[in-house]
Amino acid sequence: MESSEGKVVAVIMMGGPTKGTRFRPLSFNTPKPLFPLAGQPMVHHPISACKRIPNLAQIFLIGFYEEREFTLYVSSISNELKVPVRYLKEDKPHGSAGGLYYFRDLIMEDSPSHIFLLNCDVCCTFPLSNKLEAHKRYGGIGTLLVIKVSAESANQFGELVADPITNELLHYTEKPETFVSDLINCGVYVFTPEIFNAIQDVSSHRDDRANLRRVSSFEALQLATRNTPSGFVRLDQDILSPLAGKKQLYTYETMEFWEQIKTPGISLKCSALYLAQFRFTSPHLLAGGDGTKSATIIGDVFVHPSAKVHPTAKIGPNVSISANVRISAGVRLISCIILDDVEIKENAVVMHAIVGWKSSVGRWSRVQAEGDYNAKLGITILGEAVTVEDKVVVINSIVLPNKTLNESVQEEIIL
Repeated sequence: MESSEGKVVAVIMMGGPTKGTRFRPLSFNTPKPLFPLAGQPMVHHPISACKRIPNLAQIFLIGFYEEREFTLYVSSISNELKVPVRYLKEDKPHGSAGGLYYFRDLIMEDSPSHIFLLNCDVCCTFPLSNKLEAHKRYGGIGTLLVIKVSAESANQFGELVADPITNELLHYTEKPETFVSDLINCGVYVFTPEIFNAIQDVSSHRDDRANLRRVSSFEALQLATRNTPSGFVRLDQDILSPLAGKKQLYTYETMEFWEQIKTPGISLKCSALYLAQFRFTSPHLLAGGDGTKSATIIGDVFVHPSAKVHPTAKIGPNVSISANVRISAGVRLISCIILDDVEIKENAVVMHAIVGWKSSVGRWSRVQAEGDYNAKLGITILGEAVTVEDKVVVINSIVLPNKTLNESVQEEIIL
């Protein structure tokens, strides 16, 4: 049996610049994991959740972004949380399980009894401590966080079947063509170090099959182009599916919110979910004001301390205002993310939108959308350094960086 007092480490998979293309234009100059949701970088939310795990020794961030892109953030978050956070750059993509295995010596240097594995682009309450306790009771090598979704949306994710009594994972299939279950994988795991043996077995069996099979040189060439790269191991297809039904993997169901942050629209929805969660976890981060000495605040709103907001502005619900933003008199903000160094001028309205860094919205202008988080043009996005001139209306549109709009647009992508 594992010691209940054993050390725990957490690994957060970050992806890289070749991933997250659906997040453009917001990921052109800022790595997606550092895009702010509810005023905090996307990766900050799982890191903060990991900090609450008892006996946490280290947090590792694994990705194939350049190290310099995370140097400042890693240093500041390590100091803020008083826990070592390290960024580990993959030399090439190794897959979700392969990346874990590639850095196994570093991950195991504190001899942890348990390893958490999280995906950076997941938004949820991260019930990690409760899940760890359940995992210890189950006695398997791994436990998945799972949630029930609508049958219509389930096939976008990994569907699974679990024993209703024991919670054992009985069957797992990634994005099936036909309906299997409304229970899906949330991309949040806890494992014992035995997971490394399971990953090694996949690689070994793959090599053995390749060595045993005698083929012609032409067939060998075809196999080489078709086969999975050496060291590339997928957690879902290569580990979860084969181990399902063997009393090694178990599930822990969350009844709270869960989203996968693939697009800017979903990021705006997730910002709202995190702001609402702040009421219970971090109420000091939420702004207040009644319009006398400070702006009128409605619902859940984050305002960075360096932002300047005019007392006659009306802000909320679901608004996040970043550093050095200037909000002028009479401005109305609803369901939006305002990024660093933006200026919103007098009597402008921003609704269901993301306004990019160093952008400007002119007097009496409107930047708005219908607020359909799943539609391609369901929210309006202004890329970095976009200027919307006075009395211009921008509706359901995406504007790429460094553009100036001097006339109104609707349902357009401005390249």
